[in-house]
Amino acid sequence: MSRTDRKIRWGVLGYARIARMSLMPAIGRAANAELFALASRDEAKLAEARAEFPGLAKTYRGYEELLRDPAVDAVYIPLPNSLHREWTIRAAEHGKHVLCEKPLGLNAAEVREMTMACAAHGVKLMEAFMYRFTDRTRQVREVLRSGVIGEVKFVHASFRFLLANPASIKLKPELGGGALYDVGVYPVNFAGLVADEAAGGPGLARPESISVECGRAGGIDEIFSALLKYPSGLIASLHCGFNAQKRVMAEIIGTKGMLEIADTFFDPAGSLVLTCGEERREIPVAVSDRYRSEVEEFSAAILEDRAPELTLAESLRNAEVLDRLFAAMKA
Repeated sequence: MSRTDRKIRWGVLGYARIARMSLMPAIGRAANAELFALASRDEAKLAEARAEFPGLAKTYRGYEELLRDPAVDAVYIPLPNSLHREWTIRAAEHGKHVLCEKPLGLNAAEVREMTMACAAHGVKLMEAFMYRFTDRTRQVREVLRSGVIGEVKFVHASFRFLLANPASIKLKPELGGGALYDVGVYPVNFAGLVADEAAGGPGLARPESISVECGRAGGIDEIFSALLKYPSGLIASLHCGFNAQKRVMAEIIGTKGMLEIADTFFDPAGSLVLTCGEERREIPVAVSDRYRSEVEEFSAAILEDRAPELTLAESLRNAEVLDRLFAAMKA
């Protein structure tokens, strides 16, 4: 088999809902990937996975056992946020490339440690921001780069939903729960993407000042808003939450126009709304397969021995901003 025909053999650490519903099916759809192995400490979940994914070559009762399998090229980590650092580093030590769910680490120190471990062992690492691999995001970047809305002065992004499951790990502080870690990371990343377009490179733009407001319950933030000001003068307004009606949107306002982005972090067909002066027009957005595209990009980076499209500079910047937001939350 030639290098271009080769498929990356994927292992998955934990049969979490996002793995079961999104990533594992996406690996099966990917042109350059193969769903090869799954590890879960729950035999009933392994039995369910074998029935749901009959192409699984191997299942393991322990994460370490999967990592010791020399046939596994890369692993996907959908574990609770508090376990991302530990299992990313362990995977790197076994020579496995790692696609890790967001947030990559609980803080910037963890992200630096994870990055250094993967570099030391010669493996790739990417944070799983699937929305970055949609036609919607591509079109947003094209509008920004075209200059049609002028100098960007304001960006707002919101990701909120009503969490109805009182047993969810999203509500457990010891597992890295809370709205900011779970869904707030998306508006933080989106604001960074927009600010980076003005700064001239991924991971370059950092806010010079921030302010936050949040509501807490059970040891976690259940609703959160922040204002970030960047050296360029750009102001970003970010919102997330677990305790109110679903709302997923963004808007970018410049000196010459405004871009409205519905379903910012999802991948259905739709349109962006561009307003310049009194002229309003819709920009069609094609349906995307964001999880498949994410898997294919990371697999291609491994096969081509290059850095993934979503850079670790961005992930570190995200973590640094999160550190500052949490610090302000506690102030």
